[in-house]
Amino acid sequence: MGFAVIIMGSKSDWQVVKECVVVLERFEIPYEVYISSAHRSAERTIEIVKDCDSRGAKVFVGAAGMAAHLAGSIAAHTLKPVVAVALPGGMLDGLDSLLSSVQMPKGMPVATMSVGKAGAINAGYFVAQIFALLPQYKHVLESLKNEKSTTSQQLIEDTKEIRKIIDCEMKG
Repeated sequence: MGFAVIIMGSKSDWQVVKECVVVLERFEIPYEVYISSAHRSAERTIEIVKDCDSRGAKVFVGAAGMAAHLAGSIAAHTLKPVVAVALPGGMLDGLDSLLSSVQMPKGMPVATMSVGKAGAINAGYFVAQIFALLPQYKHVLESLKNEKSTTSQQLIEDTKEIRKIIDCEMKG
């Protein structure tokens, strides 16, 4: 059936990374979470990627801050899709990690999400979209369709509500 792999650079990254896990749980996508660093435990990172690859991982998520070479390190050792989540912190509050994740050499693609919780949530959705392509995960495709439809309908309702507020406040 396959699974997603999330590797974060340190335990302190969990407060952001758990947002990705919440999305995977909602769509019933199996996953494994690891802590490993492209710099402090490079060999361990490679071992995790190779082991997960051999056991059927479908996609990898690398979440790291500052120099943020984790997703690139993962991409160097797998042919599966890799998603980067840039984590806030340091003097540039995540901009450095975002740029590190985006600036990959040709032939080493990494799908890079935004900085912080929004990036972690979007990583979860991106993983869900990848799984939705697999026949055994048709339920994910249906759930994604339903969620988009619900969101669209909510925006229509919100528009009606804000127009009533405008009528009362501006014209009343």
